[in-house]
Amino acid sequence: MEMAERHVREGAERIARQRALIDRLAERGLPIYDAVVMLQAFEAAQREHIAHLQLLRNSA
Repeated sequence: MEMAERHVREGAERIARQRALIDRLAERGLPIYDAVVMLQAFEAAQREHIAHLQLLRNSA
């Protein structure tokens, strides 16, 4: 369960960094498409990590 909790925590940090990167790129008028696609991938993985953690907590 500790690993799942770490994955959720690190995923949240990764998503926050990616959103900040997108903001910086947008402020400079640079393309953000690839960064947004990557953010969507991070968010999808985060949903899976959260679901897995919930399963672990429910079975404990």
